[in-house]
Amino acid sequence: MRFDVLTLFPEMFTGFLQSSIIKRAHEKGLIATNLINFREYATDKHRTVDDTPYGGGGGMVLKPEPLFAAVDGILAQVDERPPVILMSPQGVPFTQAKAEELARHSHLVLLCGHYEGYDERIRQHLVTDEISIGDYVLTGGELPAMVLMDSVSRLISGVLGNESSAVDDSFSSGLLEYPQYTRPPEFRGMKVPDVLLSGHHARIEQWRREQSLLRTWQRRPDLLRTAALTEEDRAFLRELERKYSHEQ
Repeated sequence: MRFDVLTLFPEMFTGFLQSSIIKRAHEKGLIATNLINFREYATDKHRTVDDTPYGGGGGMVLKPEPLFAAVDGILAQVDERPPVILMSPQGVPFTQAKAEELARHSHLVLLCGHYEGYDERIRQHLVTDEISIGDYVLTGGELPAMVLMDSVSRLISGVLGNESSAVDDSFSSGLLEYPQYTRPPEFRGMKVPDVLLSGHHARIEQWRREQSLLRTWQRRPDLLRTAALTEEDRAFLRELERKYSHEQ
């Protein structure tokens, strides 16, 4: 995966790119990141990238020329146009499904804005996608870009040490992940569930599935509307509903 990141603050990515799994993925050649300060594509002597909005109003708006020129420079180097993604609170919500879709590409271009917003021509004629990481506003697109890069990178083969880790993650199956335990088997009187110590793999898998369903039902019932559920899953959920109604 190649990430081209257009940002006015490339130094914000230093710690992210030089730590943990992301660092090792770069060292293995599984990921390549190119940080591009699009101020370098401004043509006036002051390297201006923003201006006041037409019609008045507060804040400054990013000009189209530097971003178009920076993306043109990237596209001139490749044969196939990659997704050009604008990190924006107006974008579609970022989900695990979207991360999996993006991970099928080998090249992504991420635009990180600042100030009040973007010239609308950037949205209409330059980007292919707008993505939001939540219903709140940040000072810039750098943190959302890192979130997207981290989520997509861990789906690339070889990035995680255990290939099943990404498969078992919350949201990958449409459900929240089941509870996890490790040694010691008892800590301050709190015991690991017996089934996990039994060595009976079929029972462990059943327990994990039921716990995943239970946790999703308790915390994110909205996910159950679109999750791929078996008849056994539905029967388990009906029993939960019955038990809950009885306790009420």
